[in-house]
Amino acid sequence: MGTHYEMQMIRHMLVYYNLQEGRGEMSTRMEFGGTLPVPNVQAFASKNSGDIPSLRYLRPELHSEEFLLDESLQIPTIDMRKLMLDDDDEMEKLHFACKDRGFFQLIDHGAEDEVIEKMKVDVQEFFKLPLEKKNVYAQPQNSIEGYGQAFVVSDDQKLDWGDMLFLVPLPPSQRSMRLWPENPTSFRKTLDKYSSELHRVSLNLLKSMAKNLGVNPDKFASMFEDGRQGIRMNYYPPCEHADKVIGLTPHSDASGLTLLDQVNEVQGLQIKKNGKWIPIKPVPDALLVNIGDTIEIMSNGEYKSMEHRAVVSSEKECLSIAAFHGPNYMTMIGPLPDLLKENSAKYKTTSYEDFLRTFVTRKLDE
Repeated sequence: MGTHYEMQMIRHMLVYYNLQEGRGEMSTRMEFGGTLPVPNVQAFASKNSGDIPSLRYLRPELHSEEFLLDESLQIPTIDMRKLMLDDDDEMEKLHFACKDRGFFQLIDHGAEDEVIEKMKVDVQEFFKLPLEKKNVYAQPQNSIEGYGQAFVVSDDQKLDWGDMLFLVPLPPSQRSMRLWPENPTSFRKTLDKYSSELHRVSLNLLKSMAKNLGVNPDKFASMFEDGRQGIRMNYYPPCEHADKVIGLTPHSDASGLTLLDQVNEVQGLQIKKNGKWIPIKPVPDALLVNIGDTIEIMSNGEYKSMEHRAVVSSEKECLSIAAFHGPNYMTMIGPLPDLLKENSAKYKTTSYEDFLRTFVTRKLDE
């Protein structure tokens, strides 16, 4: 964790975890600024001019970066049904994936297929709406929630080639319903079901990870039971100069676990390993899972939160849904005590709130 973009992502999380004013909650709120307005990428990409509208989208560093296309470097595929049975081989595969790659593809995950598919349809329908209808749910000042672009903090910041809709479904008391689309009409109901399904999958995964780490699975999962879930729906338009722009800037996730659902068949995710980028080929009907910074800390560095990014296609749009799962805002996070019996702590223990606040303050002073 150390790039300018990672500082932005932590600021995302701070806004995401802040108690919202006007919802009958505590009035405490940390203000770290909001998103500066930038042009809608989908709107000008739809004009098919072939031009990149601003130098802020150009990423010259892309031409000097190395890629690895070796099939053996693809991330492991894990079967959730076998994990639920504590299958030794599958548990070992999961442990390796969390330690070495920080990513894996989860099949037979148990989330209802009908809910997953309906969420994909509703997300596609939302992004098909005219811009003025999508802007009804635009991000308010000082908030990352709503429709817009990734968090923009300066007028000279490089921009991503993509738009997003970011919402916080869990806990339910933190929902900002005025930002939940009512068009398509099924969107709210679908997202509510989708949120519950993925939350359940994440808790089951956390229990399996805890067993591999040698800690109490129920106690570990309980730290996320009433935690925060943020869902980011991404739209990356095609770009004629796809080799010059990027859909989502390289970063690691500040949360505990991220579950990514590929809406269409366009490949975009890349992870960084040994300084080189590995394009990930999605497995049909799988959820892409990655370890976030929080679990790296809790595992005392045994599990890895890996840098990743999204690239765009020159021909087709790419859509995805990322569900971020974190602990309760006031949960104390640090290396789990059971992991310190024979090893020293690599990270200090602090509340999740202070973890985010301290990181932001340090980055703002750089």
